[in-house]
Amino acid sequence: MPESRAFSAVTPSAVSQPGMPVPSDRPVEFAMAAAPAIEPPTRGRSRVYGYGFRDAKPINFGKISPRKLAVHGVDVSRWQGDIDWETLRTRGANFAFIKATDGGDHLDPMFKTNWRRAKEAGIKRGAYHFFYWCRTAGEQADWFIRNVPRDPDALPPVIDVEWNGESSCKVKLSRARVLEKMQVFMEKIEQHYGKRPIIYTAPDFYADNLEGAFQNYHFWLRAVAEHPSKVYPNRKWLFWQYSGSGLSHGVEGRIDLNAFRGSEEEWHRWVAGL
Repeated sequence: MPESRAFSAVTPSAVSQPGMPVPSDRPVEFAMAAAPAIEPPTRGRSRVYGYGFRDAKPINFGKISPRKLAVHGVDVSRWQGDIDWETLRTRGANFAFIKATDGGDHLDPMFKTNWRRAKEAGIKRGAYHFFYWCRTAGEQADWFIRNVPRDPDALPPVIDVEWNGESSCKVKLSRARVLEKMQVFMEKIEQHYGKRPIIYTAPDFYADNLEGAFQNYHFWLRAVAEHPSKVYPNRKWLFWQYSGSGLSHGVEGRIDLNAFRGSEEEWHRWVAGL
C-alpha cells in the first residue's frame, strides 16, 4: 500500500534513536490527548459477499487466481476520498484495512470517518500504521494508540513496513535494526489491543529484511504480478494484496484489492477467535 499517490522470531530490546532526523514531508494533524474509548462489541456472523470488483490492469494468475478465494476485501486511505461503504461492501469488500497513522505525528484525515462508516456498513475492519524508519518505535506505537480505538470487533492492527522513496527519511537500516524496531512497536501494540499485529510488506523490503523472521506473526503480502508462493517462498500468509488497480461501485478511482487465504468457514472461525 505504498503512498505514491501522494516474519527465526526476533526478541531484541527496545532501543530509541534520538539523534536521527524526523521526516517532514507529510502534513501534521494532532489528535486527541488520550487513547479513544473502547467501542462496544457486536454479535453474530456477517454475510460474505462474492467477488464483484473489476480491475483496470487485470493479471492472469492462472489456476491460482485470487478470484478463486472466498473472502475478498480492500485497503483504503485518504486517496479514496468519500467512500460509499454500503455499496462497496455489496461489491465484495467483506473486510477493509484502513489507513490510520504514519510515523509519530500524522493522522490520515479520513481515518475517523472511514473507521466509523465501515463498521456501520457491516464490514470487518482493521487499522494500519505506516512505519517511519527515522522515528523511534515507541513514539510511533504511542501515536497509533492515541488515535485508534480499542474495538473488540476490529481486525488486528497492521504494521506496514516498506522502503518509501518519497519520504525525507532516506536511511536504510540494517536487517537487525529493522527487526528490532518492528519488535518494539509490535509488542507495545499487542499489549494495548490484546491482538498480535499483522505485518504488511512488499517484495523488496521482505527480501532485504523479513525472510525467515517473525514466524509467529501473520503476514499480509503484496504480490500483484505472481502468486505469493512464488514471490515469498516458504512464507505462510493470511492476506494477499493482489491488485493496486481495482475498480468498484462505491469508490471513485482505483482501490487496492485483497483476499483472505482460507474458505468462508475458515474466515468466520478466524474472526470469531480474535
